[in-house]
Amino acid sequence: MLAIRLPRDIEERLIRLAEKTGRTKTYYVREAILEHIEDLEDTYLAEERLKASDAPLWSLDDLERGVDLER
Repeated sequence: MLAIRLPRDIEERLIRLAEKTGRTKTYYVREAILEHIEDLEDTYLAEERLKASDAPLWSLDDLERGVDLER
């Protein structure tokens, strides 16, 4: 069981969506979590691997200066 507090404007949107579609608020919250949890896990894993890596890192500015993007 999970209880969450949402900002009022988000809860109101969720209520309107549930009313319009005949589904529950819980259905839409569950769907949102299922849709995004894999991306969140992947992001966390990538950040952890970067922290543990000795590989050099470059900013986008570094890459743009080092590569001729006009070709």
